[in-house]
Amino acid sequence: MGGMIDIAWLREHPDTLRVALARRGLEMDLDGLIRLDVERRQVRMEAEQDRAEQKRLGLRIRELAGDEKASAVAEASDLAARYREGVAEADRLDRRFSVLWAQVPNLADPSSADGLTEEDGVEIRRWGEVRDFGFPVQDHRRLGSDLGMIDIERAAKVSGSRFGYLMGPAVRLEFALVGMVFDRLEGYGFTPFVPPVLVREEALYGTGFFPDDSGQVYEIPHDGLYLVGTSEVSLAAYHSNEVLDEDRLPLRYAGFSTCFRREAGAHGKDTAGIFRVHQFDKVEMFAFCHPEQSQAEHERLLAIEEEIVQSLEIPYRVVNIAAGDLGASAAKKYDIEAWIPSQGRYREITSCSNTTDFQSRRLRIRYRTAQGNRLVHTLNGTAAAIGRLLIALMENHQQSDGSILVPDALQSHAGFDRIRPPDKA
Repeated sequence: MGGMIDIAWLREHPDTLRVALARRGLEMDLDGLIRLDVERRQVRMEAEQDRAEQKRLGLRIRELAGDEKASAVAEASDLAARYREGVAEADRLDRRFSVLWAQVPNLADPSSADGLTEEDGVEIRRWGEVRDFGFPVQDHRRLGSDLGMIDIERAAKVSGSRFGYLMGPAVRLEFALVGMVFDRLEGYGFTPFVPPVLVREEALYGTGFFPDDSGQVYEIPHDGLYLVGTSEVSLAAYHSNEVLDEDRLPLRYAGFSTCFRREAGAHGKDTAGIFRVHQFDKVEMFAFCHPEQSQAEHERLLAIEEEIVQSLEIPYRVVNIAAGDLGASAAKKYDIEAWIPSQGRYREITSCSNTTDFQSRRLRIRYRTAQGNRLVHTLNGTAAAIGRLLIALMENHQQSDGSILVPDALQSHAGFDRIRPPDKA
């Protein structure tokens, strides 16, 4: 498996790398890595020197005879053995180095917030007015049960915890959301995809989910496949091992898929309802662009996410995620957190990350230039995490009679403007 971040950071700027890791709250033996890098290159160089000497000796042997020739043949044989041993040792050191180097995450952008936890994220702005309901607010689980939209109890019977059935108007709302979002994204130049949700290990490694987040991924060991937690994985790997034409950039894709996450470490968190589940549907934006354009592309993806949430009339805030709370591949990430009335706080409904060349280096995705091939930058952003959007829609648009108003932007796709309790429909 190939590189992660540019090896030049270790060889030429180790102090900068040390500071970058400290921002993420990571302690790594960089001095040991430097020594290992030097050793593996030295061992391979010496092996190649033995190989070159063996070849030179091989040319001389043709001109020798008698004891002199026998001695030269014996020496050549020793050199060949030393070469094989040296290469085997260099390969072993390379594998050891690769395992350790794979644990080094992307360098956090200087503009990422300082801190190590979710609470250290910095709010950038808010949009929308938090509603004064004037009546007792119901959570999405109660609303979903009363309106025949969500069934958690039967899902637990069938599949265990952290699952839910979406039913009736919830299903119609899901596909209304997907239709509305794809209409907007196609207008912005995104190509719609329904990608595979089963992928090989290389795709998860290439996107940085392995080895960092392997505990969150469901495995199908018999087939050597894994269930994706986001279509980012399938979309990023779509161009793996390819050299793209420069004039095709940026490439913008939008993938709809079911996503699967083990939610390891989430015991006791959001156990009621469908906020944190093992299976959910999502529309994900993904972009391949020039390195010089990735910062602007990041802001563009965020603006699209905000436009979608605003069209649904959901109050939210934008948060600049702290360096220590970033995933391995992200240099910078924004979250949009929607106001959830039943909880009295903002909760994440979208994320948007600039992964710079971290994923493209692993997946070997480049583009042609007159000066040679260069790594593209990749970015991803949530256009619609259906379950969480449904929660925000249901709770923010609930009415005193138990019904839910459908925002104007969704009505033409849904075919109705209100969801009423069955006895009032």
